[in-house]
Amino acid sequence: MLSHKNKFLKGAVLAAALTLGSVKAFSQQAYYIDGYHGGVWGHYPDWNTRFIVDNLNKHPYWNINLEIEPETWDRAAKVDPAALKELQALMANQTASGRVEYVNPAYAQSYMYNIDGESIIRQFSYGIDKLKGYFPGITFNTYSTEEPCFTSALPQILKSFGFKYASLKNPNTCFGGYTRAFGGELVNWIGPDGTAITTSPRYEVEALLEKSAWQTIAWDNSPRYINAAIKYGIPHPIGMTLQDAGWKGGPFIGNADTEQQKNKYTTWHNYFANITPKDKRQDWKVTQEDMLVSLVWGSQVTQKLAQRVRVAENKVLIAEKAAVISNLLNDSNNWPKANFDSAWRTLLLSQHHDCWIVPYNGQKGDTWADKVVDWTGNTNRISDSIANVSVQTVFLNKKGTEDIVTVVNTQASKRNETVSVIIPAGLEGKSLSVKDVLGKAVVSQVVNDKLLFVASTPSFGYNTYSITETTDPIEKGTQVTELADGNFKLESDLYTIIINPKKGGSITSLFAKKMNKEMVDQANRNGFNTLRGNFYNDGGLKASTDETATVTILETGPIRASVQIKGKINGTDFTQVITLNKGQQIIDLNLNIDWKKDVGVGEDVVKSSYKWTDYKKPFYNDSNKLVTVFPLNLKNQKVYKNAPFDVTESKLKNTFYNSWDSIKNTVILNWVDVTDGDGKFGMAMFTDHTTSYTYGENFPLGLVTQYSGMGLWGRSYYTDGPTNIHYALMPHAGKWNEAGVWSASAQWNEPLVVHVGNSSATAKQQTLVNPQKGLILTSAENNSKDVLLRFFNAEGEAGKKKIILNFKYTKAQVVELNGKVYGELKVSKASNGQTSVELLIPKFGIRTIRFSTI
Repeated sequence: MLSHKNKFLKGAVLAAALTLGSVKAFSQQAYYIDGYHGGVWGHYPDWNTRFIVDNLNKHPYWNINLEIEPETWDRAAKVDPAALKELQALMANQTASGRVEYVNPAYAQSYMYNIDGESIIRQFSYGIDKLKGYFPGITFNTYSTEEPCFTSALPQILKSFGFKYASLKNPNTCFGGYTRAFGGELVNWIGPDGTAITTSPRYEVEALLEKSAWQTIAWDNSPRYINAAIKYGIPHPIGMTLQDAGWKGGPFIGNADTEQQKNKYTTWHNYFANITPKDKRQDWKVTQEDMLVSLVWGSQVTQKLAQRVRVAENKVLIAEKAAVISNLLNDSNNWPKANFDSAWRTLLLSQHHDCWIVPYNGQKGDTWADKVVDWTGNTNRISDSIANVSVQTVFLNKKGTEDIVTVVNTQASKRNETVSVIIPAGLEGKSLSVKDVLGKAVVSQVVNDKLLFVASTPSFGYNTYSITETTDPIEKGTQVTELADGNFKLESDLYTIIINPKKGGSITSLFAKKMNKEMVDQANRNGFNTLRGNFYNDGGLKASTDETATVTILETGPIRASVQIKGKINGTDFTQVITLNKGQQIIDLNLNIDWKKDVGVGEDVVKSSYKWTDYKKPFYNDSNKLVTVFPLNLKNQKVYKNAPFDVTESKLKNTFYNSWDSIKNTVILNWVDVTDGDGKFGMAMFTDHTTSYTYGENFPLGLVTQYSGMGLWGRSYYTDGPTNIHYALMPHAGKWNEAGVWSASAQWNEPLVVHVGNSSATAKQQTLVNPQKGLILTSAENNSKDVLLRFFNAEGEAGKKKIILNFKYTKAQVVELNGKVYGELKVSKASNGQTSVELLIPKFGIRTIRFSTI
């Protein structure tokens, strides 16, 4: 299968590159990073391994850097084992003087910034393990990539895997973006946790190339680029292109073995270790907004793909944690490794950059988007099965005598959340009560055939409840009422929400009771929680407030209250459900837009005039897309947004751009948060998929909801069915970290696991891991008889953090991501049998603790 780069660059770009042997000489020695990018899923012809080794043998001056999908070598071993054996021999030299360096071992070459931080770790761990099977003794010294596969938190991940260096260049494949130009030859790329890694940046003088919407001037080591670097004071300038596997030109800039050309091919390892070790470097505290990246956000194909990846990420992590809980409670080390490996493999493949940037590429029924459906489906099936078996192994026993509801919490923080169960046989139609382990009644609510109640669960553990008949009166709580003026009031113990059907079902008031704060900017002409967008073929700017909506009460207390809003956006029906739960800060929202045809929404473009070299592209302009907006009653607003293992305070005056040379990072991974200038009040918005958000001086916070129009390379990104989005709002006091926004997002993504049956658990409730506030348990695994727990200091300041443990182990060690022991932890024992360790961890730091249970 041809990638986007093969398809569009094999002609003009490659032809130009191969004529560079005659370029004018420059006086100073320059260096060049050549090599190959791709793999068996993207592009790697069966002849490619033989081509690589033959050209290495033919051109002794040539050194290459490889970014090849690790699964590629399974295929190569079958179709050309002799060539693979020769490549293995060439790679045997893993010193800086070796001719071949593996610069990106990620399993599926993900963009990294668009996936969960734990997924990034598994991209590397699974990829490295796979490569070690084919290249014994392989080391990983430099991270480099042909695509903008960068995210701000990479330094600590790379260093923990043993990397020493990195590159932030991607000069020949900037379709999806590039990093901000900064500094000279070398920088210390400093991540959010303070970890630094020696890096070759996109130089301050490395300009974007004119008449190209995919390159910087560093792609071919032209005299213009090298001379600009020399003038800037760079003693060892270096350019780069990792060729697509399948290109047949050999050395990319020709014969570099001549004195006249003054170019030398090198590996990154050699460049850093032998050429520039004593050169000066500048500290650069990189933020996520230095990653200038863009995809076709809002398009239905990208939206569904991102939703499927998010669901699969959540499910596999829940399954791993549930399996660890089961093993700890059963004093077992049963770990279905083959099943987990299969689940992670297909999830990692669904994170391949080509899935996200060319989802329509491929044969009908076998596009990248189609593959993601199959891949995430496999992950979900396996994860659901493991989670169910894990819980049943502990809590369900046919010999039990009492019907029990067991609620399992895979997050390492206490939770009070609404859960629902199917009403047990024999209790249908009766007044029911839920009782906790002490026999105290818990407020419940019957909705159709389901029983709702607020479950209180300890950190990384479980709680149990019983269901009985009752004659007690129903307690008041959340409720919905229709007001005399035709508006609807949706109310809980925390909020009062007013919904106006005449204004398209917009929220005209969101009053946070405990904060005594109105959150809606009622003077803003944009209705709160309304849709607005430019329908360029049908009347221009339209909003859901243009037409009256119908509001229906779905549920009304005491646990949960919800309303359904049916309205229209430019003639298309939409349905929205807004839900409040007793005692819960999060306001839950589900949106369905029932598209019956492809309706153009966004910035208009005439297809006949579209050129893929044009800087301006209609999908860049989020202001014209269909956006769900939230005008907030907050003065001097500040915006914060999360990224993998990072939170950035935005420095953008607005999120809008329409040209390739002015890309801004407007990505929302899990959440974006707006606070007032004093940090007293704020509101977070959570989303079920990676997309973009909107914000500006005269434009409210918004969630990009739909784009239909021209995408990359003139491809139509169309709408071919309903759009479904799940998102949430969380008003709060204080800044995002004080309010626990990251913790709330983590819980929203990992719902409580609920099972009904006869319980065989020895204790009716138990917590296994209870960390100090601010630490997030990102993953839990079993490795042989060890338990691996990984914590992320999302909301706390740097320093020692206490973790209380309630399971048996012999020692606790902090280990790097590559398994190397970082340090021993002192174990303190309490009189109740629990133990604790203290972990030194920086803000935004990740640490993995190995508990030996032998």
